[in-house]
Parts: sequence; structure tokens; C-alpha cells
Amino acid sequence: MSRKLRILWVKSGPLFPLNTGGRRRTHAMLTELSRVHHVTWLAGLPIATRLDSREEADPYAREKHWIRTVESAKGSLRFYFEILANLTSTFPYVLDRYRCPEIREKIRSFDACGDFDLIVCDFLTPAVHFTGWQTKTPAVLFQHNVESQIWQRLTEEKTNTPSRFYFRNQYRRMFRAERRLSADFDGVITVSPEDSRFCREEYGLTNILGEVPTGVDTDYFAPPANREPERGLIGFLGSMDWMPNVECVQHFARDIFPDIKARHPEARFRIIGRSPTSSVRQLAAESPDIEVTGTVEDVRPHLDSCEVLVVPLRSGGGTRIKIFEAMAQGVPVVSTMIGAEGLPVTHERDILIADDPGEFGNAVVRLIEDAQLAKTLSTNARQKLVAEHSWESVTRKFVELCLSVTKAKN
Repeated sequence: MSRKLRILWVKSGPLFPLNTGGRRRTHAMLTELSRVHHVTWLAGLPIATRLDSREEADPYAREKHWIRTVESAKGSLRFYFEILANLTSTFPYVLDRYRCPEIREKIRSFDACGDFDLIVCDFLTPAVHFTGWQTKTPAVLFQHNVESQIWQRLTEEKTNTPSRFYFRNQYRRMFRAERRLSADFDGVITVSPEDSRFCREEYGLTNILGEVPTGVDTDYFAPPANREPERGLIGFLGSMDWMPNVECVQHFARDIFPDIKARHPEARFRIIGRSPTSSVRQLAAESPDIEVTGTVEDVRPHLDSCEVLVVPLRSGGGTRIKIFEAMAQGVPVVSTMIGAEGLPVTHERDILIADDPGEFGNAVVRLIEDAQLAKTLSTNARQKLVAEHSWESVTRKFVELCLSVTKAKN
């Protein structure tokens, strides 16, 4: 990171609280960037939202600019009006709802002033502000997920006809919108070789710069000297208002956990993460052996309590940061192929991978019954993270990719 860059970083909303994988990834990378470069932050802030005190105090950016936005509460009258209005839009609702003329004009103003070497659009949602005009400043889209893949997988899981129709419609719009928005940037950075390959082959994009791997703070996430997990405690970590997470914990609780419970009566399932939906809370009402924590200030004590962390994702994409955090904390992990997609992990060496519900349950039982296997997997995984996945090395790769665009455009 020898050359000092003046970076405008654009995001849809605040970083704090750091309660999602995407927020933690962005915060960690911005913290590293700000050690060397001049970072200016621009994001929306819903009118009804009070800025977290940590947001202003944290030095992740030299300057911070907030634009007040209107965000409709799910289920409100305004929300349903927006859904109806979206029927005539070319964008899916999850992108349309982030349109804000004031943010768009602020970006254009910053671009016109010529004070920046690079603009970074963090996630696809702020990309709606870059349509219909070309930046003078080199602009990069940082794609934590391939959003259309998430919607396609969600569509395939729907059995209710109206839901399937709606999700298919949104998926098709997302596919077209993501392809078009991504092509508008000077470069696109993804988080895995699989995502890069999809964007090149399915979207026909020629501006893929490469990918940056997932990182983790192995000083912050570290196992206690004598880790003593609670017998039979199985954990899941994630934002519990994100559809892929909601659907996968329902799947695990109803289709996999009962078999584990039959073989190990002491087994319990703890769902750790912010904003659990009513359908997630219902799982705890259905069984005394299922716990839903809601928001927790520090996930580490919960991870330390778990014998196994499960990632039974059947849709979704992105960084899978929760897997790395669990591994760094010394917790063995069982995941589906989709759950571990894009991560440099190997079945039976540092993780167990299974897609079939029966095989997934068997893998969890193996780790409950075989303490040596659990220790071997967790030790191998942590050693790999310490050696190859610090946030410093991840951010250095990000800057190298961005520099290729700044040199080409200038």
C-alpha cells in the first residue's frame, strides 16, 4: 500500500452495530485502508434511525457524510405501496427501495470536484445511484455476493405458487439489473473465484478485476486456553432477518435436528444473531431445546459454548465470514457445499461438508461423539486462517486490484 489514495467509499447505510458479516468485512477493510489512505465515507441514514455513537467515534474513515433517507417499515402501508409501484420498475424491489436522488447528486458532486483517485461502491444496492452517467473518477463495484444467485436459489425452494411467481419475477429482474449495473463500473471485485467465474460466464462481464478472500481477526477471535463447550450444544451464527438464514435454520430445526436429538437427547440448538423474524422465534416455541438469542454484544462467548457450528445454507452467497469467525474461535464447523462456497476449506481436513439432511446430521453427530476429530479440524482450520487470512493481507490485495483501474483510467 505504498501509494496514498483518496478514496470515496459509498454504502447504503451505517456500519454499526457490526452485526452482519458484510458490515464486519467492510469495517475491517476500511480500518486497514485508513491506516495509509484518505477515506471519505458516504452513506444513507434512515430518518427514523439514530446514529450509533460508535459510528462517529470509530476512525474507519477520515471524513463521514450522511444523507437522510426514507425507509419503509416492512408491513406498513407505505411498504405495500412501494411493492405495487415496483411492479412497473426494471429493478427488483430490494434495489429499487434504495434509490435516493440526494445520494446520487452527492456522488456526482464529489466526482465532479476531482478530489478523489477512486470511488468504491460497496455492495450492489448503492449501484442504483451510478446509472445513466459515467464517473470521471475510476469507480469499482465491490460485490460481496452475486445477488441473482441468491434469488434463484430462493425461487427454487418456494413451493407456494404465488410466492414462487413473485420470487421468480424478482430473480429475473435481479439478473438483468445486476448484469447491467456491474457493467457500468470500471471494475468489479468479487469475494471468490466462483463469483468471478459466474460474472464472466453468465453476465458476460469483461471488467472483473479479480477477487479478495475472506479475512478474519485471529487476535480477536481466538479460542480460550481450555475450551469447554456445553455438551451437545449446536450453534448457528448469522443475521436472522436475511431470508437464506431464516430458511436454513428452519430446515435444520425441522428436518435435521430431530434425528440428532433422537441419538443424543442432550442436544440443543442455539440460533445466534440479530433481528430474528417471527418465524425464527416460532422455532423456539416449538421446542424447549431450541434457543433464539437475538442480538448479542459479543458472539465469542456463544461460540465458545458450542460443540459444533452448523451452516446448513441452501441459498445465499458472499463472504461466509461466520465460518471463519467460528474456525478462528476454535469451533469445528459442519456446512453444506453452498454454505462453504468460495472458501479455501477442505472436507475432512478443516471442515465437514454435507448436503443431504441425513448426512449433515451424521456429520454433526460425528463431531459430538469424536472429540479428537473435532479438535483436529478446529486446529487445522485456525492454523490456516492465521497464516493466510489476516485483514491486512486481504486489504492489500484489494488495493492492488483497485490500482489496476486507476492506472488504466488515468
